[in-house]
Amino acid sequence: MKCTEYFSFIRHRPDRVMIKEEWILDTIETPLRTAVQTDGRIRKWRFIEDVGKYLRVILLEDGETVHNAFFDRNFKEVEK
Repeated sequence: MKCTEYFSFIRHRPDRVMIKEEWILDTIETPLRTAVQTDGRIRKWRFIEDVGKYLRVILLEDGETVHNAFFDRNFKEVEK
């Protein structure tokens, strides 16, 4: 998995260390929702059953380099 120096550093924080690489990869490959930020970075969300939370993964513009990943307490799943 490609990641920025920032993410390599930040993923060791106590609130991020439990996030498994497999969850990040699953979120990138099969997101529940995807959005592009104004700066071109890509946000992807997926519900992680193991912890009962939504994971948000931020990718760089290339769509494969992870810049950030965290549990998003404010994410709301939109009903269709």
